[in-house]
Amino acid sequence: MYNEEYLIPEWRTAPKRAIRDGVGEGLVLIGDDERVVVLTGDLAESTRVKPFAEVHPDRFLEMGVAEQNMAGVASGMASEGLIPFISSFATFSPGRNWEQIRVSIAMSAQNVKIIGSHGGAAVGENGPTHQATEDIALMRVLPNMTVLVPCDATQCSAAIEAAYKHSGPVYIRTARPKVPDFTKPGTFEIGKIYKYRDGQSVTVAACGIHVWEALRLAEELEGRGVECEVLNVSSVKPLDVETLVMSAKKTKRVVTVEDHQIMGGMGGAISEALSSNYAVPVLRLGVNDRFGVSAPWEEVYRKVGIDRDTLRERIVRFVLD
Repeated sequence: MYNEEYLIPEWRTAPKRAIRDGVGEGLVLIGDDERVVVLTGDLAESTRVKPFAEVHPDRFLEMGVAEQNMAGVASGMASEGLIPFISSFATFSPGRNWEQIRVSIAMSAQNVKIIGSHGGAAVGENGPTHQATEDIALMRVLPNMTVLVPCDATQCSAAIEAAYKHSGPVYIRTARPKVPDFTKPGTFEIGKIYKYRDGQSVTVAACGIHVWEALRLAEELEGRGVECEVLNVSSVKPLDVETLVMSAKKTKRVVTVEDHQIMGGMGGAISEALSSNYAVPVLRLGVNDRFGVSAPWEEVYRKVGIDRDTLRERIVRFVLD
């Protein structure tokens, strides 16, 4: 029932690490290429680019709290053949410098990689000003932009390497909390949906932190007669429409789960794809047209309705009512 090709054997009890921890690991892996440069907006430790800075200080630039300038500098570097990775909190990049990303990076298809750290309501105590629940929508709408949302630290490292190999602008969204690091090391294929579990009752498509949650929910719901097929939609753009449609044809209903506004995010991308290719009922679960609160991230999830208990009951009602 589980695809053991992708999950470590002890995935249910996997050690916890922050998804953002994979950033530094991935950057160090590709750091031997002298074209790779890393820029940050005074957040080297928080965004986890510091390991690269320690190994390659000559190719690390501290730009200060100047995200708009950072995007422009990175575009210029890319135009000269370098491969810049820029990093900040997602609420600042792309939140504060979206126009510069649009004009200087996306419009000219510059080979810049944008790391949006601390994505979603999972930032917790930092409060709604820092809880970027709109960033996937902001980046997905840009022509030429690839959008990746890895589900754990291991996959994040692989996503960094895949972004490095990809020609063109890429947005990589990471998260702050320590969560299970449950996937096997391996290649990350841009434009591929990874099916982690087979099921017949409903397709549960998730990204980021909620992929592991979807797997645990699938086990809990099995006892209530609901067989969930779990998809890891770590590549939001481009989207693997073929795998998505194949699953929807089998289950006849789809639930999307994400730490993002339900408008314009991963759920929006899936709804758009299904409406054009194989229309089935879709329940989008995420942050529903509201801002978060300042509290521990698990409490914020309860407040905005993306905690496991709320997700479980909404999926059951969707399938069984």
